[in-house]
Formats: sequence, C-alpha cells, structure tokens
Amino acid sequence: MVVYNEQRLESVCMDKKQQFDYAYAMRNTEVILTPSRRLETFGHTVVNYLLLSELMDSVNQVRIREGRIKAHRPEIITPQSFGHMLLDGFGDEARKYADFLQEHERDLVILQYGFVIRKEDIRQYVVHEKLASVVDQIKQDVQGRNDPLSAIVVGVDKPWEVSLVKLMVEVMQKSVPTNVREMQQRNLLPKDPEEERRDREREIEQEFKRAKDDPSRISHLGEKLQEYGVFEEYEDRFFNLLKSSR
Repeated sequence: MVVYNEQRLESVCMDKKQQFDYAYAMRNTEVILTPSRRLETFGHTVVNYLLLSELMDSVNQVRIREGRIKAHRPEIITPQSFGHMLLDGFGDEARKYADFLQEHERDLVILQYGFVIRKEDIRQYVVHEKLASVVDQIKQDVQGRNDPLSAIVVGVDKPWEVSLVKLMVEVMQKSVPTNVREMQQRNLLPKDPEEERRDREREIEQEFKRAKDDPSRISHLGEKLQEYGVFEEYEDRFFNLLKSSR
C-alpha cells in the first residue's frame, strides 16, 4: 500500500525571517490526543484541535490555540498517475519507481489526503501556568466534552502550523485502513488477487450447484467459466454434469 499525504495551508504566511527549523519543530511536537473517529471516507471531516505551546521568552506562560482543520475526502490515485507526478522534476530513480508502480498496479492502493488550516478559524489566549499543568487541565476538559473529533497537541510557538501538520499526518495514517476497507466494500478499489481468486471459486461452486439442481442453468455456467478464462480447468467436471443432466 502506498499513501501520499498532501497538506495545504491556506491563509498562512511564514516568511523566511519567521521560519523555524522544520525538523526541529517536528521533533518538538507531541500529539497528546488524536480523534477517536477516523477521517470520513466519502466526505469531509472537521478536526477540532487545541495546540499548546510555551512562549519562547517567558517562563510558565502557555499559548493555547483553538481551531479547526478541514480534512478533504481522500482521493484514489492510479499508480500510473502517481508515477507521472513523481517524474515531474525528478531524475532516473523517480522514473524507476514510476515503472515499478505501473508494473504492480493491481497490488497497490494509493490515496491522496488533503487538509486546510485557516487562520480565521483560530482563537488563542495565554495562561500563566506550567505546561504540564495546562496539559492535564485541557485533557480533562476535552475528554469531558466527549467529542470524537477533538485533538490536543503540544508543539512550538513558531511556526505552530508545523505542529498541526504532524497531527494530521498521524490522523491520516490511522484512517487509512478504515478508508481502504470502506472503498473496497463499494468496489472502488481493486481487491487482493488472492481474495479475487477465492471469490471466483466460491461463485463457480455456487453456479455448479445451481446447474445441478436446474439443468437449464448449465449453459449459463459454461458462459461464466469462459468469462473467467477457466473453462479448461473445469472442463471435465462441466461435461460430466452435462451428460448426467440428459
């Protein structure tokens, strides 16, 4: 399975003077509570977050940001399309990987996730307490709300958006199995080849049983075997059934 995560930050401006070391910000972000509900497979999801960060030049002062993140419906991308995306601006290694994707197309599921952080949705305030104490209080409050789409993150004060990116990556990773399963149930994704084989065998066995009980269905059974390209495999059994029906 291949999962491609896309994040878009709307109305967020971080010029070069304000940028923090991205890797440092990711390392210093801890997701305290992720939503208990997974991202919707066939619709948008709104995650309600509280982001806690210590003020850089102050002691025992914690900024709390409350806001919403809109996660878009996950989109299915064909391995071929994903391969073309990789080739844009990359070299030979990307081309080799693109070729691999196309060769193993039946075995791959590629989903694209997107989400939007809007500054106009954000409420923020500062409390004068130790971070650990604030975390405990916020956690108790959120758990009391019984909101399955609430999240708590402890991160950096600048650029705080990076901390939310880490949150959403975790949420997406947890949602992938459910999203894939629900897409498969609606036949939107290719099944595992072994699962397809088992389903085909079960269907053929059912058709043999029906044809035995109702000889008028023998011709339909033959057409089904031809359709699946397995007539030779069942040829002897088919003709024995045909003879016994006469």
